[in-house]
Amino acid sequence: MNITPSQRLELIATLKTRFERNPDRHKGIEWTYIKTRLDDANDKKLWSLAEMERTGGEPDVVGVNEHNDEVVFYDCVAESPAGRRSLCYDQAALESRKENRPQGSALQMAAEMGIELLNEEQYRYLQVFGNFDIKTSSWIHTPEAVRKLGGSLFGDRRYNHVFIYHNGASSYYAARGFRGWLSV
Repeated sequence: MNITPSQRLELIATLKTRFERNPDRHKGIEWTYIKTRLDDANDKKLWSLAEMERTGGEPDVVGVNEHNDEVVFYDCVAESPAGRRSLCYDQAALESRKENRPQGSALQMAAEMGIELLNEEQYRYLQVFGNFDIKTSSWIHTPEAVRKLGGSLFGDRRYNHVFIYHNGASSYYAARGFRGWLSV
């Protein structure tokens, strides 16, 4: 969970370029504010952002939390992050598979990265900024009541509409990953 000074500079440069290319995602927010938050962030948060980037998430600013002034980053890559696909939903689902087990689970990988899965509201909010997951799908945070019954939720965009579906938590597909978020 360490990030070197050169990795830190490279990450911030990448985030600045993405921020400047996508102004509709963060109207009214100045880069100078973001830069200050990133400069003041601890290495763990920056490492998590770097992991979002490394696994193909293309994190970008989507807002500022009005309660604590932290900058909110979502995975904004067009399709579900390529480095986070073919995962079942959580560890219990992974352990329940007797055959053809995937390499891991979305919740486990997110925890290892220090991020959270988007929930349904966040997933729908992301879709305001573009057409995401038109060829893929993404696991989203599943309410405990659904998970207790063996299910889990995922979303995608088809026919110019955002759909939220259910599936068995132990299922996994090459075109399904997960999108995360982080507050800095």
